[in-house]
Amino acid sequence: MDSQIYGSPNLLCLTFLALLVITASALPAKPANSGGQINSNSVLVALLDSHYTELSELVEKALLLQTLEDAVANHNISIFAPRNEALERDLDPEFKRFLLEPGNLKSLQNLLLFHMIPTRIQSHHWPAAPNKKPVYHTSLCRDAADEKILLHQKNGDKIVGTARVIKSDDIVRPDGIIHGIERLLVPKSVQQEFNARRSLRTTSAVIPEGAPEVDPRTHRLKKPAPPAPAGSAPVLPIFDALAPGPSLAPAPAPGPGGPHHHFDGESQVKDFIQTLLHYGGYNEMADILVNLTSLATEMGRLVSEGYTLTVLAPNDEAMAKLTTDQLSEPGAPEQIMYYHLIPEYQTEESMYNAVRRFGKVKYDTLRLPHKVLAEEADGSVKFGHGEGSAYLFDPDIYTDGRISVQGIDGVLLPPEESTAPKAAPLAKIVSKPRRGKLLELGCRMLGAVGHDHHFTTCH
Repeated sequence: MDSQIYGSPNLLCLTFLALLVITASALPAKPANSGGQINSNSVLVALLDSHYTELSELVEKALLLQTLEDAVANHNISIFAPRNEALERDLDPEFKRFLLEPGNLKSLQNLLLFHMIPTRIQSHHWPAAPNKKPVYHTSLCRDAADEKILLHQKNGDKIVGTARVIKSDDIVRPDGIIHGIERLLVPKSVQQEFNARRSLRTTSAVIPEGAPEVDPRTHRLKKPAPPAPAGSAPVLPIFDALAPGPSLAPAPAPGPGGPHHHFDGESQVKDFIQTLLHYGGYNEMADILVNLTSLATEMGRLVSEGYTLTVLAPNDEAMAKLTTDQLSEPGAPEQIMYYHLIPEYQTEESMYNAVRRFGKVKYDTLRLPHKVLAEEADGSVKFGHGEGSAYLFDPDIYTDGRISVQGIDGVLLPPEESTAPKAAPLAKIVSKPRRGKLLELGCRMLGAVGHDHHFTTCH
């Protein structure tokens, strides 16, 4: 009797456990990754290890792994993967640069999520035309608004949006499927953001207009400026546009468009100085331009007015060879730097082609009337004469179409003007008596001849 009393609870427990097992077996099986853990058979793992390497790299750069893990855990998804060529060669370089900029991470995420829908669609589920109507699916991109992905068939080809499917059911997994498509799908929101950025860039550098006619001696307008073709150079020579000093500086040189500066010269000069600092080895040059002189401000004003400049930048090792006497004289740093500024836009290729063709080329500098000599040497360009020469060894450190910076390994100094030695004062003093003695001797000879002639006549 006691055994029956104490055994009944055990029997009830066994019956309850059996019911739980039967109930659990009757319920539908949950996905293997329903707990948020991605297994090796997941479509996400297959995508990262597939031949769609460009797409998988973009997914990692866009920091979408956690988002896709959550999506795969909750849905059975379909991924439309563009082929590598569509993301590597066929994509607009400017658009790709826009997507990879750190500030445009959201646009890159929206672009990639637009290629994924939370529904499993295999090739036999594709709507067939004309019997079936096109089917629209909502993507994982939340910022796509009402824009959906259109699935239909055309001329026997399966179409996703504007792209043709080239590999149906390329990768099939229990939690998703991957179809290969020929091109990238760009949502309207991403395209609008790219167009806005591109329009801002194009309007920041307006094509310059013609400059008014100016008298270089008076710096005044001769008459109202006639229409000039776009892109014409400033009328005033760059040497007349240079500011001699803060107190003697003339009015700004009239450049393209008059007082309206179409070029942001200050930003461009700031950019190239920062480039020198980041490049390394040109800190002394940057220090002179910014701290010891006002050349950075002056160069920015010239570029804003439409002028172009080429900077021959000596490295720190070359600047260290300058003596204190060379830099201590008033205006010496400016004069040294002026000799390294060429009022033209030259690149390493253009200068090398010039010296290869003509042997020696003389470039004007902002230190009038001196010019810097360039010639070919050892497959490079050498500037200057003799021991004071320098080689171009860091080409095209900065080139933006207005300012070109070329690194050289020496400081260039103009050759001293050769002057004929002046005669000593003693030579001048001696020459006068000598000239007088010759005259006196000539007069005596003439007098003697005349006297002899007179004597003979009288006799």
